[in-house]
Amino acid sequence: MEKIHSGIKKVTFAGLIITLGIVYGDIGTSPLYVMNAIMKGGIEINELLIYGGLSCIFWTLTLQTTFKYVIITLQADNHGEGGIFALFALVRRKTNLIALITMLGGSALLADGVITPAITVTSAIEGLNLQFSNIPVVPIVLTIFLLLFFFQQFGTGLIGKIFGPVMFIWFLLLAVLGIGQLTHGISILAALNPYYAYKFLTVYPQAVILLGAVFLATTGAEALYSDLGHCGIKNIRITWVFVKISLILNYLGQGAWLLDHLADAKKVNVFYSIMPHWFLIPGVLIATAAAVIASQALISGSYTLISEAITLNIWPRIKVLYPTVVKGQVYIPFVNWLLWIACSFVVVYFRESSNMEAAYGLSITITMIMTTLLLSVYLSKRKLNVVLRFLLLAIFLTIEGTFLYANLHKFMDGGWLTILLASFFFIVMYGWYFGRKIKNKFITFTSLKKETDVIYELSMDYNVPKIATNLVYITKANHLDQIESKIMYSIFNKHPKRANTYWFLHIDSLDTPDTFEYTVHHIVPGVVIKVEFHLGFKVERRINVYFKQVLEDLEKSHEISMVSHYKSLKRHSIPADFLFVNLDRVLVNDYKLPPLKRFTMGLHNLIRRIGITDVKALGLDTSNVIEEKIPIVIAREEKKRIKRIQR
Repeated sequence: MEKIHSGIKKVTFAGLIITLGIVYGDIGTSPLYVMNAIMKGGIEINELLIYGGLSCIFWTLTLQTTFKYVIITLQADNHGEGGIFALFALVRRKTNLIALITMLGGSALLADGVITPAITVTSAIEGLNLQFSNIPVVPIVLTIFLLLFFFQQFGTGLIGKIFGPVMFIWFLLLAVLGIGQLTHGISILAALNPYYAYKFLTVYPQAVILLGAVFLATTGAEALYSDLGHCGIKNIRITWVFVKISLILNYLGQGAWLLDHLADAKKVNVFYSIMPHWFLIPGVLIATAAAVIASQALISGSYTLISEAITLNIWPRIKVLYPTVVKGQVYIPFVNWLLWIACSFVVVYFRESSNMEAAYGLSITITMIMTTLLLSVYLSKRKLNVVLRFLLLAIFLTIEGTFLYANLHKFMDGGWLTILLASFFFIVMYGWYFGRKIKNKFITFTSLKKETDVIYELSMDYNVPKIATNLVYITKANHLDQIESKIMYSIFNKHPKRANTYWFLHIDSLDTPDTFEYTVHHIVPGVVIKVEFHLGFKVERRINVYFKQVLEDLEKSHEISMVSHYKSLKRHSIPADFLFVNLDRVLVNDYKLPPLKRFTMGLHNLIRRIGITDVKALGLDTSNVIEEKIPIVIAREEKKRIKRIQR
């Protein structure tokens, strides 16, 4: 899910190598623990378990990862961008149900960003137990996490360049280790026959529940879609061929080894057991490097998800930093330290990767189901044949519903943790998104043209002290002729504000990712000017910077003068002064909302405390901003009126 590189769309050897480092960390490290989970969950270790488990892995990777994501879902690109929030932006009919589906999927994906680093790094370090039986795995993993999360604030520009080559070596290692076992166990290739998957599911005791372990092989599939904008569809599709072959060869090699060591299947780490003893230490180091890269991908992906959610108004505005000059790379302190605490807790609580397997898979299953539902809506918009769309929906929901059923059996053994984490993220999204919708229902607009005469007269009224030469407001009015009543209230009623020029800035948040444009409308030349910023959902909201660029353009075209209007300052070419007014709408206490809306607004106000103000979120210069609280006025008929009496 990444951010170390941006816009790698052309198919080149370098682009393919970079794609390996960005996209496949999660799914690429699954051989560390998948077969272990299947063997330890099996009631009886026999050939049916091995052949059937491998067959289920192969066909899950084929149907779920290759068919659903690589072939179909990657085509649902939002101007080259992918991921569940990009898909939400692509589905223009944003009903409450679609918003809820998106929140559920995004929340579960964020929860996966906690479990994946814990299980991958722990699994890699556990390989040292074969050489050093008393090695302190937990302290080592916690130390790696401390360093990993600490260095996030500096960006991954330099170290990110080695991610691709390391993952290329990792996948070559997977393939070589697998082939080494196949040379004396070629019969395991029969596991590719879907008959063994069918026989396993119908004959082996509690086979359906074991699908929860099988599902771990495809948990990184969602990352393929999320990283579409960074790597491009062709790079992902080409590299997936190499990655899938390497994964399948390694799984088959583990199966071949297990056929000769049935008695040891539950006692050993299968992945490291197929490795030559002399290569164990280098192998663990390579596996650890791959695990760290997988963790980095999920961490960076979490930053990406939150930053996109902020611009789509699904998450409260929080501090977003840009540690490097690499386009698109962000660092979110709140998310970083929250993930560090959560990942460390998972390691300390579960201690062994085998215990974490119960917590892994449930959340990402929910994400995949939500993606399937959103994809169905998107395909409907694209006028795909109804029968074909229903067939695809039925196939994917059947597969994912079965995996969900299997993973729910792990709820009490650890699955509760991912549901708890996902619930926290969902509550934040729900309270923020629907709280804003409730507040926005009470926004009233007035005709800007009707107010221009009053604004003009106020600007010329020398009886009113001038508050600034240029007064700037952020407006939510989408139409050129409209302005919020609260802004007029601030100018005329709150405290009359006289200025030479009134600027109204409107941010048009688009469903496209990278749009970066503006338009200027001179409503009353020199007195009332409206600027509309057309920004994609991946564009940073640095309104102060963009507004300065607009002013520079307008001055070059002689549409405005940036020199102070005061004679004493104008003589010395001193720039004109600007003052921003930020308005905070407050719902007055004397109006009682219905219970659900009252709960949502309470949640919304609570969530606001973890966010930052609009002033900081929009990058405004705090030295020339005043903030005002404006009451949300709700018209309603009063049943009673207080009566005056004479005494």
